[in-house]
Amino acid sequence: MTLRFEQILADGVAECSYLLGDDATHTCAVVDPRPDVEIYLEAARRFGLAITHVFETHIHADFLSGARELVDRLGGQAKLYVSTEGGAEYGFEHEPVRDGDEFTFGGMRMRARFTPGHTPEHMSYLLFDGDTETPWGVLSGDAFFVDSVGRPDLLGDDQSDALAEQLFHTVRDVFMALPDDVILYPCHGAGSACGPDIGDRMSSTIGYERRFNRYARIEDLDAFKEAILGDAPPVPNHYPRMKKVNSDGPEVLRNLPRIEPMTVQRFAEAAEGGAQLLDVRDMLDFGAGHVPGSLNIGARPELSVWAGWLLDPERPIHLVLHDDRDLPRVLRLLWRTGFTDFGGYLAGGMAAWREAGRDFAQLAQVSVHELKKAEDLQPLDVRKPDEWESGHIPGARHAFLGTLRDDLDSLDRAAAYATYCASGFRASIAASLLKKNGFEHVRNVPGSWKAWQAAGYAVEQPE
Repeated sequence: MTLRFEQILADGVAECSYLLGDDATHTCAVVDPRPDVEIYLEAARRFGLAITHVFETHIHADFLSGARELVDRLGGQAKLYVSTEGGAEYGFEHEPVRDGDEFTFGGMRMRARFTPGHTPEHMSYLLFDGDTETPWGVLSGDAFFVDSVGRPDLLGDDQSDALAEQLFHTVRDVFMALPDDVILYPCHGAGSACGPDIGDRMSSTIGYERRFNRYARIEDLDAFKEAILGDAPPVPNHYPRMKKVNSDGPEVLRNLPRIEPMTVQRFAEAAEGGAQLLDVRDMLDFGAGHVPGSLNIGARPELSVWAGWLLDPERPIHLVLHDDRDLPRVLRLLWRTGFTDFGGYLAGGMAAWREAGRDFAQLAQVSVHELKKAEDLQPLDVRKPDEWESGHIPGARHAFLGTLRDDLDSLDRAAAYATYCASGFRASIAASLLKKNGFEHVRNVPGSWKAWQAAGYAVEQPE
């Protein structure tokens, strides 16, 4: 018998899902799948396993659940298991899981453990070999992370205090009660906003967290509440929407979202009609020329998150790609935060647009050296608040990218802004957002904060 255990990372949303089972019975389970589920089917085929169970640790807020998609793709072979503790209700067919329920896959056993706090229904899963009663691992979902714990404030201020108290007892009475050598496998890694300052490592041990996780070391309830509620990062705009969609049950597509190629003429008509335009090319390509009114979010894994922050889910998306062959990868990234409605993509991209004689807009780029010398440019820092607090370009103004769309009226439309972030990726998103909203004097800073520091220029600290 060989234990099969696969941790599968969805970059961008920094989400970890798991495939686990053994080849004695050739059965396995998948926990917290993302919507582009082919990766689980391929892993099961590689190991010679049949997926018979699909589990959700909780109702996710940060990404679109792929549980229903995966069960459908398995054609009735697998069932979907969700926690019904904490009064949870769902709008789709499911098998209920209660605290203490056990599931066996050959020589591997999973035991459900109710761990509320991040959400009221949250369930973690202890992992055992055979009939042993000491677990070797725990799938902690969003209740407990490397160097962090799940945030309890995503259901609104009226529930945050009660959830924070539940989370305190979950941390103290469940996770800190486990042996030091139990391996911790969380649902998220660094970059997720589901907890404050989640660590870079993809797994940990209870012993390590007992010693170094600041939230696990707090023994006073009030101090814990103050720390976890005070440290919570900004809530992305798509979280409440994802909560509702995942609770009701995401639509089963049985493939990637549908999208059709569009001629230059049809794409131009859509653009002139106010269509939602998303250009996923690199910042420098976008700067050199783009369809007027486009938002630039490069086709990196972070596309998932920033699309969630800034795109309107009620309007079809019209895409401009670097290469038409990038389309499947871009669709997967957008699907992960619930975008399935597409008006079409510009066939042939900007080359076709230019060759058709269409007008195009440009976004000026400015180096950190030019920015330092310029007297007429206002540096606009669009990083997260904690990044801003750690130091910024002297004289800069702060406007977090996630809320920039709602803060446009607080900016001077006559001013000349140079947007910067850590590397330029978010800065280009911000600059394109300003430009499409009528700000004429906008420049992007490639390299941004990293380039500023590499050049050895002065840094200002907030007072």
